[in-house]
Amino acid sequence: MSRNRVTSSDVAARAGVSRTTVSFVLNNVLNNKVGAATRERVIRAAEDLGYVPDAAARSLVSGKTGSIGLVVSYSSHILIDAFVSQALHGLIQVCEETGHRLLVETADIGRRPYDYDQLVSARQIDGLVVLNPDPHDERLVDLMKTDFPLVLLGGHPNRKVASVSMDSGWGMEAVTTHLLDHGHRRIGFIHYREIKSMDEGGRFAGYRRALAQAGVTFDPAIVRSGNYSAESGFAAMMSLLGEDEPPTAVVNGNDTIAIGANSAIWQSGRRVPDDIAVVGFDDIPIARYITPALTSVQVPALAMARKCGEMVIDLIKGNDLDTRHVQLPIHLVVRDSCGVHTPGGSSITADSMFHE
Repeated sequence: MSRNRVTSSDVAARAGVSRTTVSFVLNNVLNNKVGAATRERVIRAAEDLGYVPDAAARSLVSGKTGSIGLVVSYSSHILIDAFVSQALHGLIQVCEETGHRLLVETADIGRRPYDYDQLVSARQIDGLVVLNPDPHDERLVDLMKTDFPLVLLGGHPNRKVASVSMDSGWGMEAVTTHLLDHGHRRIGFIHYREIKSMDEGGRFAGYRRALAQAGVTFDPAIVRSGNYSAESGFAAMMSLLGEDEPPTAVVNGNDTIAIGANSAIWQSGRRVPDDIAVVGFDDIPIARYITPALTSVQVPALAMARKCGEMVIDLIKGNDLDTRHVQLPIHLVVRDSCGVHTPGGSSITADSMFHE
């Protein structure tokens, strides 16, 4: 027979206090005038009995759900993009440390109707982190017009919203420049998502900036869009290999794309880096273990997610943020896949944390 659920009345009886006192103590109600000794007695009684407060009741008392939402742009990212799993781990760490729960949702644009305010209006969460925000997502723009606690993990044109990011444009410029400095002039580009405009910023802009600074003419014929997955990287690379003049090197919007591109090159009978150099972005944990080891831009995914969690909790508490925009340092890590490698690897660093 299953044991009956322990209630606040049981805790009150054990501690010799009223249920109201139990509620005040366990829900951290401010200005409740409960003495330290009584508070300690209630907490000890709850622990001894294994009492777990009812989430709905706790929400009614505190006005908070105790939950933070994480919105991932596409559900498939959780399975195919290693950056997402690292970010998820960082947010879980912060939630465990602060006593919050993490609710994960996806906003698959075009697949089904989704409104960010569904989570907000239903009082399911107290604050929200959006991973890889899409600048073209009008639904997110609508949420930004409210005062709901919101932090973006990634850059966005709206600078009024708190964010944690890295200078991805610098990272892509650095890795493209590295290839240019070692003789490559026909460098392809495979993005991790759809490129909607040839004037698009971020990593694509960094790639184009490096070409321009080297006096190399940009050729849209060797640019492809992916969808975060190794499969899309494989297909995009096969398409590039079908060009009359294939690239001698390819830069990729993330490491997962790069791994797919690497496989396509080998399956076509070519070699990396002898025939085509390959570089990635994010430096996911397996990047150093593929063959050849992948040159990549190292991104602090865990630290970025933790900072987002800390910031959104501050906003939930009504605290002012020291800074609304934090940019963490990234590193270019040179390994075998680019064809220019020093023993033990080497790195170029954007080494200062930027606050605005």
